[in-house]
Amino acid sequence: MGFRIFLDRSLGSAALALTALGVAPPRAEAANFTPPAGCRLEATVQNRGCTVSQYYRCEADPEGFQRSALFGREGLFSLSVIDDETRWIESQDPVTGLTDQLVEEAEDHASFSELLETGRDDFDFWTRSNDGTLLHHQGRDVLTGETVEIDGQTLDRTRFQLTTRSEDGQILIEREGGQYVSRTLGRFFGGVETSSDWTGARRETNDSPVTFSFPGEGGFGDTTPQFDCDQLMTQILQERAAS
Repeated sequence: MGFRIFLDRSLGSAALALTALGVAPPRAEAANFTPPAGCRLEATVQNRGCTVSQYYRCEADPEGFQRSALFGREGLFSLSVIDDETRWIESQDPVTGLTDQLVEEAEDHASFSELLETGRDDFDFWTRSNDGTLLHHQGRDVLTGETVEIDGQTLDRTRFQLTTRSEDGQILIEREGGQYVSRTLGRFFGGVETSSDWTGARRETNDSPVTFSFPGEGGFGDTTPQFDCDQLMTQILQERAAS
């Protein structure tokens, strides 16, 4: 599945009431993302849930690897790496320094090619954090057979289910919902999902992509999220009151 999201469910933290209000005008203080030396930025995607994703590749990585940097209202909050099968190789929280990495040995690694060829991919693997925590992830991705066009990009719809357990087998997180797949870009994008955790808390989020920007296009590299942000609601209400 889209392996930017195992521990990054803050993607859906913004209020969903703004989904119909559209994009905010660029702010003067908006910053641009510059990838590390030896890397090239390939796409910027504005998402629902008040996040914006930067997708880039680095010359030093193995062939097919992709990296992403995820920004919210307060700035950068997630870095991740996937391979050409969209296996979640590593994710990092830049604030806490917590890093999670794929355990190479797996019962059934995720396979993007299998999903596209057969319409379904089951997975069963582990990740290990730099504090020693082991997590067990089991689930599936299924193509629904539907395609949609979002900002000029043709995307396949998927349904997914994921259960994450602790090393001793306790269920920590259960998630299900829909996502999107880009055959051209070779990766998953978020969607509408429901998740619950070991405390009984239940959340519904929408991290669907809204706009895609490529080199030379407006918004490319912009790190200011534009959709579903509290400041967006305030700005729109102020503009309407003044009109």
